Amino acid sequence: MATLSISPMDPLLQAPTTTSGLTAPDGRTLQRSGDIMVPVPLAELFTVAAQYERSGKMAEADRLLNYILAVAPDQPDTLHMSGIVAFRLGRQDEALAKMERAIDRGVDIALYLRNICEVYRTLNRLDDAVIAAKRAAALAPSDPLCLHNLSVIHYERVEPDEAIAAADRALMMSPGMAGAHFARAEALLLTGDWENGWEEYEWRFRIADAARLMPPTDKPQWDGQPFDDGTLLLVADQGFGDVIQFSRYIPLVLERCPDAIIACSSEMVPVLRQFLPEDKIFYRWETCPPFKAFAALSGLPRLFGTRVDHMHAPIPYLHADPGRVATWKERLRRLAPGSHKRVGIVWAGRPTHNNDRRRSSKLADFAPLAALPGIALVSLQKGPSADQAGRYFGRAPLINIGAEVRDYTDTMALLECLDLVITVDTSVGHLAAAMGKPVWILLATSPDWRWLLDRSDTPWYPTVRLFRQTVARQWSDVFTRVAAALAEMSGPPTPTAGEAD
Repeated sequence: MATLSISPMDPLLQAPTTTSGLTAPDGRTLQRSGDIMVPVPLAELFTVAAQYERSGKMAEADRLLNYILAVAPDQPDTLHMSGIVAFRLGRQDEALAKMERAIDRGVDIALYLRNICEVYRTLNRLDDAVIAAKRAAALAPSDPLCLHNLSVIHYERVEPDEAIAAADRALMMSPGMAGAHFARAEALLLTGDWENGWEEYEWRFRIADAARLMPPTDKPQWDGQPFDDGTLLLVADQGFGDVIQFSRYIPLVLERCPDAIIACSSEMVPVLRQFLPEDKIFYRWETCPPFKAFAALSGLPRLFGTRVDHMHAPIPYLHADPGRVATWKERLRRLAPGSHKRVGIVWAGRPTHNNDRRRSSKLADFAPLAALPGIALVSLQKGPSADQAGRYFGRAPLINIGAEVRDYTDTMALLECLDLVITVDTSVGHLAAAMGKPVWILLATSPDWRWLLDRSDTPWYPTVRLFRQTVARQWSDVFTRVAAALAEMSGPPTPTAGEAD
């Protein structure tokens, strides 16, 4: 993500030169704006607001900055910081208006431009974003943060070579800049240069505001070399989809370190116990036993030399529980017409995901699929977006059973009963693909690095077909192509495991 910040060295707001003559209880002069009484010097309020902003107290910062703007509505530093706070509070249009006004009136234009390019990026105004980022870099040629932001924007514009070049320039100025290394890593991985990309990807743990991998430890990170005289702790880091994707390496790890344990979120236990006994899986740090070394699951592709043409683990490497499969098969038999193909769908990921605004669609976008005959849609959607099922009026029956799916054990069993899964880039796509099920994954124009560029397949999963946006954040063309491909599928539904022909 691009860097949005107020520098500690930014000039403080200067107090007005005229006052109303009123005094505060502590003797400081007060200035009136309408019914608002504001103490001066206003620089003190600005300093406090900046401290609130840096410590994450956005509501308090917002209130103080609005006090200042009531007195000095065109003060550029206050406008700019108020825009940053509004952006972090989700008021993006207000943020943009204030930050553009600050640029028109301000002095520290490079800083303002460096920050506004991230707002433009969020609003999908990528042309404006790259113009602002380039202008910032030109005005502040010694500021590596400007170049880092430019790299991030080039990535989103699907310009990986330019993204790498901007990150390289930032690293020439600041070789230890973790964010620039990570931006470079994602662009390298996206282009298929996994040999260099995996090395740069290791910088993700050094990014200042990144989530910690684990509690502090004096134990070393595993270098991939075998040992059998101690315990190796694997950490199931990053999102659920990442854990599913990288769990394929666990059997390879066990060949080198037979005494391995894993720390994960509780939701991932049904997946990971297919590789390790449950007494080797821990979802509370305080219950983890001593270990000799540790490794993040997301670091295993590097340790095992993964390349686009050298992939590990046969597919499938995850399997549904037969008892649960039988239960779900009977449930679907009663809910879905037997003559229809059963197509599982997921239209949105977790709203807290940092890429959710690009990757998620809406159930209404599936209308071209819902108009097809002989199709039964099975909702696998979880979370707040599942409510959209209540507004569905398509031709195809929608079996809305997502709320009945308790965990990934249920999800895997349900997936085993379907003919096809169509999903945006979520963990369900990874899960179905790891089971060897047919999966169509719908991707944004600037996809996650793992899906590479300009391909409809992926080396990670042989049963996956990729459908890519042609216009940023517009799904209509994608669903038109998906519906056409689905219409081409002919013949009766494929019998599921144990089901009579």
